[in-house]
Amino acid sequence: MRLYPIECGNFKLDGGAMFGVVPKSLWNRTNPADSNNMIDIAARCLLIENGNRLVLIDTGLGDKQSEKFFSYYYRWGEHSLDKSLKAAGFHRDDITDVFMTHLHFDHCGGSIQWNKDQTGYEPAFKNAQFWTNEAHWQWAIQPNAREKASFLKENLLPMEESGQLRFLDRNAGSWQEQTELGFGVLYVDGHTDKQMIPHVSYKGHTLVFMADLLPTVGHIPLPYVMGYDTRPLLTLKEKDAFLKRAADEKFILFFEHDAHNQCALLKHTEKGVRLDKTFSFNEL
Repeated sequence: MRLYPIECGNFKLDGGAMFGVVPKSLWNRTNPADSNNMIDIAARCLLIENGNRLVLIDTGLGDKQSEKFFSYYYRWGEHSLDKSLKAAGFHRDDITDVFMTHLHFDHCGGSIQWNKDQTGYEPAFKNAQFWTNEAHWQWAIQPNAREKASFLKENLLPMEESGQLRFLDRNAGSWQEQTELGFGVLYVDGHTDKQMIPHVSYKGHTLVFMADLLPTVGHIPLPYVMGYDTRPLLTLKEKDAFLKRAADEKFILFFEHDAHNQCALLKHTEKGVRLDKTFSFNEL
């Protein structure tokens, strides 16, 4: 098995929304805001080469939305999905499976693209199966008012219409068991219903793709919960259990949204679980 970080592009989000009730004077220390109160965010995906499968976890924002849409997110930097795949020695047509942690637009927008004459949409990975779970799919296609702006029909329905959509068995791929894709899954419900957190056995370590359970290093302290989360008290419970286990078992955390830190280890302290150290994926 080989793993490759895939940098799909950077953008910005409102710092207050990213840290909920935590005062700016605290979160600004780890995630400094600009004059518009926006903080740096990454769309860092993970490519897993495992036998005859090439699995991409999440796909970033994509590029099919309108100029007005993207103006809200202040995209910056030179990263792109295609550039990053090419640097790893691959093309999007090589991808056999796209695994989506959840279906918010910044995690699955790159899964669907305009067709050639821009009259409709088509899968951006023509040879891939697209993986979610049925409970989250139903949650996404019949969205609540709070999440409606994050579940975009143009990102979702073309997957189903293409015939490439697959549902992971809810009872398979638990923390202890591997899915057919070669990794296990932790289901969490605080951010959105049935978000899936992949964990991969790699070089004697457990590497965990954090998605929106832990967006950045700045979110490690337990009360630092996003304002976007639909069930913040449940996030607290899920984070608490995960952080303790991650510190106990020395999990490598792989951050999807931290623009400046790819990986981290945690440790127990008198104040609870805290950051031990950060490092780049290439240092593994």
